[in-house]
Amino acid sequence: MTTLTRPTDTDASSAGILDRPFRMLTVGIVACVLLIAFEAMAVNTAMPVAAKALHGVGLYAFAFTGFFTSSLLAMVVSGEWCDKRGPMVPLGVGIAVFGAGLVLAGTATTMWTFVGGRVTQGFGAGLVIVALYVVVGLRYPERLRPKVFAAFAASWVLPSVIGPLVAGTVTQHVGWRWVFLSIPVLIVAPLVLMLPQLRGLRGGDAVGEPLDRRRLWLALALSVGAGLLQYAGQRLDVWSLPPAVVGAALLVPAALRLLPRGTFRARRGLPTVILLRGVAAGAFISAEAFIPLMLVTQHGYSPTFAGLSLAGGGVSWAGGSWLQGRPWAEPHRLRLVQAGLAAAAVSVALVALASQPSAPAPLVAAAWALGGAGMGLAIASIGVLMFSLSAPEETGANSASLQVSDALGNIVCTGLAGVLFTVLGTGTTSGFTAVFVAMTAFMVVGVAVCGRARS
Repeated sequence: MTTLTRPTDTDASSAGILDRPFRMLTVGIVACVLLIAFEAMAVNTAMPVAAKALHGVGLYAFAFTGFFTSSLLAMVVSGEWCDKRGPMVPLGVGIAVFGAGLVLAGTATTMWTFVGGRVTQGFGAGLVIVALYVVVGLRYPERLRPKVFAAFAASWVLPSVIGPLVAGTVTQHVGWRWVFLSIPVLIVAPLVLMLPQLRGLRGGDAVGEPLDRRRLWLALALSVGAGLLQYAGQRLDVWSLPPAVVGAALLVPAALRLLPRGTFRARRGLPTVILLRGVAAGAFISAEAFIPLMLVTQHGYSPTFAGLSLAGGGVSWAGGSWLQGRPWAEPHRLRLVQAGLAAAAVSVALVALASQPSAPAPLVAAAWALGGAGMGLAIASIGVLMFSLSAPEETGANSASLQVSDALGNIVCTGLAGVLFTVLGTGTTSGFTAVFVAMTAFMVVGVAVCGRARS
């Protein structure tokens, strides 16, 4: 089979991502992202009803942590698989496993079976997201990658706005199971559109080499360690200490070895790019998780209104991603990351002010729209920088590192936020303020180290 390396700008030099050379592939991968995005938004709406119906409210958190833990393992597996075998098989397998997890969760009769379905979904999603990044790096010329990332971000807009509404309606009138069982039907379309376009696509000089078992064992240690730390963070009592210690002992060495050398020291070039992804995603998403609760408890708004306050962030995120995809943006890639993170830091700081009961609650919606635009600029540009610093045979491993950093950032920031919220008073103004101030500090650190992303 022919080995294909990264395309150049001479390939289909005048074509856009929706023109004939790329149309079917673009529609397929965007449909795949849309599917994952809708699942993420819909499941969050149906999950409380499912846990109650299965008499498993006590295991509610495990339905989330199981997803993230298995996806961590799958990200590293997918990176290795893509570099050594190409992205076609891990992408197809990932979509199939993701669909199997949805069916397992939707037909579950016990909460443990439901959690198993979520773990299966997480593994499939981890395989898919890394493989999609590898496809972008290998199949699209450099000038088109920002536009593809903008399309990825746009794929989250519709699910962010209508996902909870659709899922809520289905849950109420048809049943929570159909939120899970209706999505696998949509899997066929991305597979039919994408996979034929990926035949013969290979990662580079690493093709044919055996998978690195050492990295796979490190990935297993990373995911188990992350799971133990999340479990300990949910308990916060004397019995949480042993799993916390064991989890840290597994996670920290594995993370140091799986991510590029110097990542946690912000070493110049690729290590800083990988670090920025974890800092940005972790701080912003962790802050977002506490906003609806803050609006309901501090300002007395309904859950629906609280959720809608975040909708502007999804739309502006797509807008920021679109902006960084314009031709004029390429020479200013690092400045876009720095400006985006600065805007996100300001938005989280404004939310900290809005946590005071006397503050105008609409400030949150305005602040989150600003933050979403900043994240759209930064996250997409970080992905573009990662590809520019990666050799073709490293695309899979570096794409996996980017996603692992994202997931670790979420785990660390969410865990810290949970501890602050619990220690300083669950549901109190000081608890909310501490969470948002801490996440602002993470963003400021990201702004400070941006300059080190230069090779």
